Amino acid sequence: MSSSSGRAPLAAGFGNGGVSFWYRSAGLPEPGPRLPGPRTADVCVVGAGYTGLWTAYYLKRARPDLRIVVLEREFAGFGASGRNGGWVLGEIAGSRERYAARHGRAAAIALQRAMFGAVDEVVRVAAAEGIDAGLVKGGVLHVARNAAQRARLAAMVDEARRWGWTDDDLVPLPAAERDDRLRVEGATGAAWSPHCARVQPAALARGLAAAVRKLGVEIFEGTPVVRINPRRGGAASAATPYGTVTARYVLRATEGFTAGLPGHRRDWLPMNSSMIVTTPLPAVTWKAIGWERRELLGDMAHYYMYAQRTADDRIAFGGRGRPYRYASRVDAGGRTDQGTVDALWAMLTGMFPAVADEGRVDHAWSGVLGVPRDWCATVVLDHGTGLGHAGGYTGHGVAAANLAGRTLRDLVLREDTALTALPWVDRRVRRWEPEPLRWLGVHAMYALYRAADARESASGSPGTSALARLADRITGH
Repeated sequence: MSSSSGRAPLAAGFGNGGVSFWYRSAGLPEPGPRLPGPRTADVCVVGAGYTGLWTAYYLKRARPDLRIVVLEREFAGFGASGRNGGWVLGEIAGSRERYAARHGRAAAIALQRAMFGAVDEVVRVAAAEGIDAGLVKGGVLHVARNAAQRARLAAMVDEARRWGWTDDDLVPLPAAERDDRLRVEGATGAAWSPHCARVQPAALARGLAAAVRKLGVEIFEGTPVVRINPRRGGAASAATPYGTVTARYVLRATEGFTAGLPGHRRDWLPMNSSMIVTTPLPAVTWKAIGWERRELLGDMAHYYMYAQRTADDRIAFGGRGRPYRYASRVDAGGRTDQGTVDALWAMLTGMFPAVADEGRVDHAWSGVLGVPRDWCATVVLDHGTGLGHAGGYTGHGVAAANLAGRTLRDLVLREDTALTALPWVDRRVRRWEPEPLRWLGVHAMYALYRAADARESASGSPGTSALARLADRITGH
């Protein structure tokens, strides 16, 4: 049923926030125990999202005798791990050129190959641990819808070739094959990569938390960490209202919530992203759309979108809504304003007009991702202080967190491996500007990107708008 008012049609049971549709579908987990008092451990992990859970998983698998404690403010998978678009994407979180500038071209290529491998590793572990998370490795389809986007798509393929990608990694699709896979209104070009899998994010987080607990890792939920302290007398510590955990290593895995920790407000910017999901769509709609192979879908716009066909035949569709809240504030409940819901619905039905006839918006939600100042992810461990962290994935965290967890394992165990030699290890960048500069910069960037997209669509020119290039310079994207 379409809406003539510009407002998105809402399902009778429309949900807004409540963490995410993924948890509405999978069910919110039963609250786990909070920290009962002071604890001593070998490793303390702060944050029970993908990064923290993968780190605990691989450490415990490697050394079953390690005492590992995970501390979580809400519940395991509450943050981006339970709210994302469900892309297990094997692309670098950041710029190849920036990694190569410090460590060389070969190191940047090695990081990319490791990211490709992380997709298969997530699929492998889920199967081995019996985690039913709707994983389907259908790859990712990048689509262009105007001349400028098509030019950027061709440039993306050419650039990938220069960095060692072959036709086995990324291939342009002729129009007939593109439309056979997925019929996007107004598509002018497409390229497909096999290095991506669809997942139900909350189901993966819940299954991974259960696997970690089964290994003997203690996860304490409802336990906010108020301060992380470097090593004194041989132990670092994480202080909570219910007691302090002392450990040889304390690893921070807080991604978009990092700004809430004392001393870390400007480390990573908590960027907001929003999603909607339709009601289940009937066979007649899927006949018009295609999407039989369950590829993930993204476009070449500056103000880009991302989407998947879910296991129960809905479309989950995301993009930037209100991109950043002043002073790095985070709306933990995930509610999404009506204007963002309407904008996402307009984008979705613009790409798939058939959805307007039968679909409604069943749920909307938002979450935050961590963005470093140079937009490149990091994995850091300081053996002197006993403190480490990983994150800043800029939206690539489902696969990147797995690779980061394995890398932190090797760093903690002091093993020199191919993972510890990757160029994101021990990468340190300057902090974001103080307010109001970062609020002004981020909002200016996205206003320029929106204007650039509109100008490119209207002009038909193959050149990228100068407004987008200005936005890139403002924030160093």
